[in-house]
Amino acid sequence: MFKVIRRAWRYLVFAVSGRLDELTDPRVQIEQAIQEAKEQHQRLTQQAAAVIGNERELGMRLARSLEETEKLQANARQAVLLAERERAAGDERKALSYEDSARAFASRLVAAETALRDAQLMHGRAGQASAQARAAVENNAMALQKKIAERMRLLSQLDQAKMQEQLNRAMGDLSGLAPAGDTPTMDQVREKIEKRYARALGEAELTSNSVEARMIEVERAALDVEGAARLEAIKESLGLDRKPEVEGRPGAEG
Repeated sequence: MFKVIRRAWRYLVFAVSGRLDELTDPRVQIEQAIQEAKEQHQRLTQQAAAVIGNERELGMRLARSLEETEKLQANARQAVLLAERERAAGDERKALSYEDSARAFASRLVAAETALRDAQLMHGRAGQASAQARAAVENNAMALQKKIAERMRLLSQLDQAKMQEQLNRAMGDLSGLAPAGDTPTMDQVREKIEKRYARALGEAELTSNSVEARMIEVERAALDVEGAARLEAIKESLGLDRKPEVEGRPGAEG
């Protein structure tokens, strides 16, 4: 049961994500991608600045350690020289005092030299990290510039796609392939008119060949014959010359 619920949940998430991708404006997605790239570059720049700052701080510490080492070395040398001078002057007690000072300077010098070596090692590693950070920032800056250029190309391509879609819709409306709303196409209207015209012709053909139509034609012919006879009678009563009937006149017989 748990597997079924988890599978259904994954399907729902995938379906909603796909629907959101369809509804999201590509222009907004492009700007979001560029903004994310800019923020990533800013974070990388801040991290690189921290690494470079650490290198500078270690460099200052190294300089102080080197200065302290040189100072202790000079003091130890000076204490040894003073001890030798006092011993040559016959003042052994003072000479021993200078020797004690020289030993103290020497001990501090050893500790300072150890700290100096550690500082040099840390500064060297920091220098390598700083160089890598600089290279990472430069590479990311180049990648960001490429993305910005790609954004311009994609936006231009998006505008061209929209214009082509509008042109396709316009051409579809003209050709009757894509009517707007419930408006019928020219092909549909032509088919409807041709269907009505063909049905009307069929009805006319059936009407003209029916018995009623033939009866009407016979009655009309009889009326024409009777009218012609009446016209001849009127002419005869008026003493006008009677004209011979035309042979083959429709309705003359019967």
